[in-house]
Amino acid sequence: MIEIVQYRSKCIGCNACVEASATRWRMSRKDGKCTLVGGKNNKGIYIAVMNDDEYEQALQAAKNCPVNIIKVKRK
Repeated sequence: MIEIVQYRSKCIGCNACVEASATRWRMSRKDGKCTLVGGKNNKGIYIAVMNDDEYEQALQAAKNCPVNIIKVKRK
């Protein structure tokens, strides 16, 4: 299992995470920031737990983020 953490309030809406993993990330039409699909919001911090098969894409999304607001770790 892996855990993805996104500090959404610091997102600049560059779309880099969506390009790395379009199934896990979406751009919000409401505020122009990226949203972690399946993530649970806890005071602006989104957390999603998923299977290892998404690890490489999640890691790429984190590496692509220019403001380093995406963290990926194995559980």
